[in-house]
Amino acid sequence: MAIKHFLQFSDFTLDEFEYVIDRTRLIKRKFKNYEPHHTLLDRTLVMVFEKNSTRTRLSFEAGMHQMGGAAIYLNTRDSQLGRGEPVEDAAQVMSRMCDIIMVRTFGQDIIDRFAAFSRVPVVNGLTNEHHPCQVLADVYTYIEHRGSIAGRKVAWIGDANNMLYSWLQAAQVFGFHLHVSTPRGYDIDPALVAPGNSNYTVFASPSDACGGVDLVTTDVWTSMGFEEENSARVKAFDGWIVDEAKMARAQPDALFMHCLPAHRGEEVSAGVIDGPQSVVWDEAENRLHVQKALLEYLLLGRL
Repeated sequence: MAIKHFLQFSDFTLDEFEYVIDRTRLIKRKFKNYEPHHTLLDRTLVMVFEKNSTRTRLSFEAGMHQMGGAAIYLNTRDSQLGRGEPVEDAAQVMSRMCDIIMVRTFGQDIIDRFAAFSRVPVVNGLTNEHHPCQVLADVYTYIEHRGSIAGRKVAWIGDANNMLYSWLQAAQVFGFHLHVSTPRGYDIDPALVAPGNSNYTVFASPSDACGGVDLVTTDVWTSMGFEEENSARVKAFDGWIVDEAKMARAQPDALFMHCLPAHRGEEVSAGVIDGPQSVVWDEAENRLHVQKALLEYLLLGRL
């Protein structure tokens, strides 16, 4: 099978995502029933971290072990990458010693260069521009709770960050519509949106963006790497908290998601994230299961 990477959400077709979602259902059911699923026996995942992580590391590392394989953690600070080794050289060496590589880094160009010189599949664990594994988990979580996401409406409340750009790609692939509300100065970069993407509408008011939607999702106001902007962002994002009033504008059975970690009282109220419409803990757990299905597909193809 030709090497396939998962560097951004649009790298897969709808048919491929549907297969991965079906496998996720199977893998999750077996996990819950304590049934072994060791399709990746003797396979090795290398995880390269330039950005800190809780959920990404835990979900990939635990998932690989649960599939019968092994996972190796590398932080760039503790490797030659942190001492200036070219990304291209590191990719050629690492890909001769393992079966698949996950990279969590800053610029998308870094992971693109890494994949170009890798002999094995490369997975985007997060970049400044895209977070495809998280949005795959979110889409799966919606399907798990409410059925098909095709034709639904999803509200994104927050800045134009990596999550939003992956949601924009997901809307095109799965055929749902995205309501986007970003504070002034934190708008969508057209260069990061596929030409002809008509699956989204921009709203000046975050409350209006929540009107009639089936899912409301948000993220922290200050992502990793932007800590120096925190005080300015807190001022700019005034009014962009997802609270009970905004959720009341959504459909009565609308869900709330957040990729975590969350700051109660900033981007989301405690009443929403800890309330009955929130599925953030299922969403977090599903990172584990969708990534196991993703690793299996990239390594073994369709089974």
